[in-house]
Amino acid sequence: PRHDARAEMRFFEVQRSPSAAIRKAALCELPDGKRHPHQRRIPKAVLEQAEARLQAIGRNLANAGDFAALHGLLEGEIGSIKGIGALTVYDIAQRIGAHFGKAPRLVYLHAGTRTGARVFNISGDSFDPRTLPKAFSRLAASEIEDCLCIYKDELRGSAHVRTARRKSRC
Repeated sequence: PRHDARAEMRFFEVQRSPSAAIRKAALCELPDGKRHPHQRRIPKAVLEQAEARLQAIGRNLANAGDFAALHGLLEGEIGSIKGIGALTVYDIAQRIGAHFGKAPRLVYLHAGTRTGARVFNISGDSFDPRTLPKAFSRLAASEIEDCLCIYKDELRGSAHVRTARRKSRC
């Protein structure tokens, strides 16, 4: 999973232009041309609407001071679109951020990550990864986000985790 996530971010990092990176990120395209599983149920027209809004503020996205500012711009611009939730805002921000060299320093909570974070009595929309036990310290914030989602059931102590649950929305 770690290698796959890095390869996915590298795909957005090397896009030939900011416009191309924004397009692929907003349409949730993976290197193989397929849509990311997190956004598979979102109608293409909704993602195209998000893309149009993001292309219109492309210069602002490029000039965002850090990932938090970039995420805030996306939340303000596409967060109100029906069908775009917190997970999609985060995923698109992370993809665009890869292109502009802006990685998350905080762990953002949504869907599955919120469930995993509750084990550590963490709530809110985001948190500083240094508040977690030392075992997490070698992971980047985005890797912690993945870990909290993928292993939310194990973190809660569930002994019967099915593969289908692991692939649920994070």
